[in-house]
Amino acid sequence: MFDKTISLYRSAYGGIPRKVWLLATVLLINRAGAMVIPFLTLYLTTQLHFSLEQAGIVMTVYGIGSILGSLLGGKLTDTIGFHPVQFWSLAMHGVMFLVLSRMDTFPQFAVTVFVLGMVGDAFRPANFAAVAHYSDATTRLRSYSLLRLASNLGWAVGPAVGGVLATISYNMLFFADAFSCLSAAFLLKLFLRPGKTSGNTVHTAPVGEANMSAWRDRRYLFFILLVTFNAICLFQMFNIVPVYLKTVVHMNESMIGLAISTNGILIALIEMILVFKLENRRPNEYYICIGALLMGLAYVIFNFVPPVAAVAYLHIVLFSAAEMMTLPFMNNFWINRAQAHNRGQYAGLYTVAFSCATILAPTLGAFGVEHFGFRDWWWAVGGISLLTFFGFRWMLKNTSTPPVTPAPTPEPNPAPEAALA
Repeated sequence: MFDKTISLYRSAYGGIPRKVWLLATVLLINRAGAMVIPFLTLYLTTQLHFSLEQAGIVMTVYGIGSILGSLLGGKLTDTIGFHPVQFWSLAMHGVMFLVLSRMDTFPQFAVTVFVLGMVGDAFRPANFAAVAHYSDATTRLRSYSLLRLASNLGWAVGPAVGGVLATISYNMLFFADAFSCLSAAFLLKLFLRPGKTSGNTVHTAPVGEANMSAWRDRRYLFFILLVTFNAICLFQMFNIVPVYLKTVVHMNESMIGLAISTNGILIALIEMILVFKLENRRPNEYYICIGALLMGLAYVIFNFVPPVAAVAYLHIVLFSAAEMMTLPFMNNFWINRAQAHNRGQYAGLYTVAFSCATILAPTLGAFGVEHFGFRDWWWAVGGISLLTFFGFRWMLKNTSTPPVTPAPTPEPNPAPEAALA
């Protein structure tokens, strides 16, 4: 049994290019320092004494910056290349965390967090395009899952350590996040050479859509709308759930951080194997439908289980299962519709969905909890998840072609990029 398990993991991880592993290492270091955002709502309400609605506004401003950063990052990725975009985004993100730690009034914090969101989320479209460039068609889905694994391993460390640091001083969270961003930028510069995004071509989009703008791809725009709804539910775990666990379940920051870190551990142990077993067996929308239902269940369960610490872990298990059934196959959907010359545009629009959810999730959550209470809000989140299920179900019924595995394309030598890095 043990040998079979080891063999399964080797098969799941085998063949992934070395540069993808290096990119995953950079992301792991960056995400291991992700301590500020999971505790930002608590920091604003308990340390700076903002109201929950003010904290929601701050997160909304952060989301607006993220939207602009995603669009800008996608545009720059298609023009100057993914390497300089990633480098400068990481470097500036680290600096902005240091600046944010010195802000203590509502206007100061709102302006600074806007810039933080903008420079930070410019990284994501470039990062997606880098994975597409460094991998080929036979390893692309697993390459994206490897980066998610790295991100979630970092997520397993970040909130757990952040919870401990928060009990000592919240300022330590800002310095740790800044250090991780600057370290990741240094390693990216040191180990990954610049490369143009016009590497491997993914030619799986329907005929006639190869050169289509993402903004004119109607099926893709509907997909982005559904991704936004799903992400609104997803981000409740990082904004409203910590408040629920502290105020209703009466867990302290350290216990909350430990519970949240379980999400990263579960994904690190399971997702790559799951993707390896499921890829190319059914359309992406089929698995996303299952994930949408699990997402709703993860929140509705709060209304059926007494407010004890165990409910946090039950929520995390269901939430993690939902995440593993949605995000890898959402990634696979958009990259299969993009081409080498417009990956940044497709990736930018995809990340905009999450940036919009960054705005809507805390704002709607704070409003819903303050005016209707946690119980009604969990029902509402369950309803949104059910709505996304029906949307993806419609897409599944209207899928014209089954999932395919395109022939691998050899990676050309990278062309020089603009000298920005």
